Amino acid sequence: MPTSLATLARSSVVHVAFAFLAMGAWAVFANRSAGLSHALIAGLVQGTLSGGITLGLKRFLEAASARLTGVRAVIVPPTISCAVILAILVGAHILAGTRNVLATISLPYAVSSTYAWIYSWAVARSRTAGAIA
Repeated sequence: MPTSLATLARSSVVHVAFAFLAMGAWAVFANRSAGLSHALIAGLVQGTLSGGITLGLKRFLEAASARLTGVRAVIVPPTISCAVILAILVGAHILAGTRNVLATISLPYAVSSTYAWIYSWAVARSRTAGAIA
């Protein structure tokens, strides 16, 4: 990968912006039948939440995993993050008056949950591999 492209791929700003745009656009699409103003509000709320989740999730998973050992390092961090993210997504969209909450959060929640489980496993595995080497 060229150096400038690799730098972009590691940039937190790029990741947050991509999450904001992709998941915000999904929320607009999921609420298109509720009218433009409702769809745009849902998109703004979801984009903002996704950007924040993207910024904090990796750091949380690494910190939580570092405090645990064995199978708990793989199971506890993503379980906590999935529960917290679900509560934040549902709560924020209810407060914002999002019309299609389940459709709106389905994709962002699936992506963040999948990432949490895979990344937690990878972090724990790399720690175990490092301890063996």
